[in-house]
Amino acid sequence: MANKRQAGKRAKQAIKRQARNSTLKSATKTAVKKAIEAVQAKDLGKAKEAYMLAVKALSKAASKGGIPKARASRKISRLTLLAKKILPDALPIKTGSKK
Repeated sequence: MANKRQAGKRAKQAIKRQARNSTLKSATKTAVKKAIEAVQAKDLGKAKEAYMLAVKALSKAASKGGIPKARASRKISRLTLLAKKILPDALPIKTGSKK
C-alpha cells in the first residue's frame, strides 16, 4: 500500500502499463509465430499476409514501448531473411546486395 498519493497513482499507472505491454507482447508473439508457420508451410498467399501482419505488430509494439525498438528491428530482420530464404519470391523486399 502506498503511503503518498503520488505513489498510489504511480502504482495504478504501472498496473495499466503492465496490462498494455503484456497484451502487445502476446499479440506480437502470436503474429510472428503464425508468420513463421506460414513461411515454413510454403504457402505464398498466407506467408505474405502473415509476414505483413507480423511486421506491423512488431513495429506497433516497439512504438508503444511494449518491446525495445532494437528487438523489434532484429525480429523483423530475421523474419525477412527466413521468408526470403524459403520463399524467394514471396516478398517485394530485397535483402543483401548482388555484386
